[in-house]
Amino acid sequence: MAHIDLEALRGRIRSMAFERGTPEQIALWRDDVSESRANLAIEDMTPTEDEDAMFAMMLDEGVPPALMPSIILDLYQPGTSQIAA
Repeated sequence: MAHIDLEALRGRIRSMAFERGTPEQIALWRDDVSESRANLAIEDMTPTEDEDAMFAMMLDEGVPPALMPSIILDLYQPGTSQIAA
């Protein structure tokens, strides 16, 4: 994956309308993401530092894990590997 401009992504996420998680939900999601990351490492598919930072930032912004893939796909410019600013 290409370098991720986290601040541009954060700005885009903040402008989106969706139901953000409560602090309690986010704490549970962090545990789930941590467990998923451990499973990926076992399968030799360890996320990059940029990917880890992106998912951590999304959790900071209250993005539900089920919504993360859709947001990521929507933010990519067609024909490029960089997140649109």
